Amino acid sequence: MNHVLIVEDEDFLVRALKDNLTSEGHSVSVAMDGEAVFDEIKKKKPSLILLDLLLPKKNGFDVLQEIRSNPELSLIPVIILSNLGEDSEIKRALELGANDYFVKSQHPIQEVMEKVTEYLQGK
Repeated sequence: MNHVLIVEDEDFLVRALKDNLTSEGHSVSVAMDGEAVFDEIKKKKPSLILLDLLLPKKNGFDVLQEIRSNPELSLIPVIILSNLGEDSEIKRALELGANDYFVKSQHPIQEVMEKVTEYLQGK
């Protein structure tokens, strides 16, 4: 069973993602801010991380950089789900090592779920 960590502070989106992931047989944990991410990773190492960039306490760019600089975590696929849609922000996230980037307003949850499935099956 794959484990997915959702790093998101928007309740509605967390519930929608969690419902979709659990219905597909994945276990899910949630971090509501950028500092809680590493506590959740210590509890159970995820197969994939869905990461928002605009987070309380520590932004997603910093979280991504920390994940990629840690040899134990660096190979975990990270998919960005953000309201930030500027080319410069997308480019920065990809340069920091994000595997994929979705602007929330431009992609339905089903599209995100298809991408998650691709990464989890490719493991």
